[in-house]
Amino acid sequence: MNQFNQSYNNGSGISQSMSGAEAQANVRGFLLRVYNWMAMGLAITGLTAYAISTSQELTALVLTPFVFFTIIIGQFLLILGINKIISSMGSTAGVGAFFLYAFATGVLFSTLFLRYTHASIYSTFFVCAMMFGAVSFLGYITKIDLSKFSTFLYMGLFGIIISSLVNLFLQSSTMYWIISNVGVLVFCGLTAYDTQKIKQMAFRSEADSESGKREAIFGALQLYLDFINMFLFLLRILGSRR
Repeated sequence: MNQFNQSYNNGSGISQSMSGAEAQANVRGFLLRVYNWMAMGLAITGLTAYAISTSQELTALVLTPFVFFTIIIGQFLLILGINKIISSMGSTAGVGAFFLYAFATGVLFSTLFLRYTHASIYSTFFVCAMMFGAVSFLGYITKIDLSKFSTFLYMGLFGIIISSLVNLFLQSSTMYWIISNVGVLVFCGLTAYDTQKIKQMAFRSEADSESGKREAIFGALQLYLDFINMFLFLLRILGSRR
């Protein structure tokens, strides 16, 4: 995701050559594209997860070790290669790769319906949407430079990953709840930080240009990842197990 943090040369300083009204319209267009693509990605994930969960045959297929781990590996490779896909094949291919990733996530998320009640999944999604909206809005309007906190946020993310791997062997319920709560806080922080980065990109990119569309894809993917990870940690806290 390094390319996400860099400005495309032909997209830099776009807003400086526009009038105030044109610049604001350009920013709105860019952000609208980011949030629309993110919302479509979430819709694909949610609908896929629900559809598969209603079929015992499909659910059993997903739980097959070969299928389950093939999807996980495929997702990992897709994330690693999405920069190259967008750079070499353009924004349309990038959107397709993003939606494919969202679909694969939905396939894996279908197993959540086996562990948690439908009501708790829906209510947790609502809580997550409210929290995400609030911290994203905060990241958009704040005058504080959130990049100064990025090192701590990524250190926290790295710590969560290591702790989760360790707890696979320890099976500590206390560590489980600590990781879950810290995870929510870290992804709230990352959501605000990423929103501020996307806002900055919006001011330097032309929304309807190819480079602007490429940056919008990275923005949508980043916010999508923030949302689904925040949702997973919240579900571990608020979800009612079957």
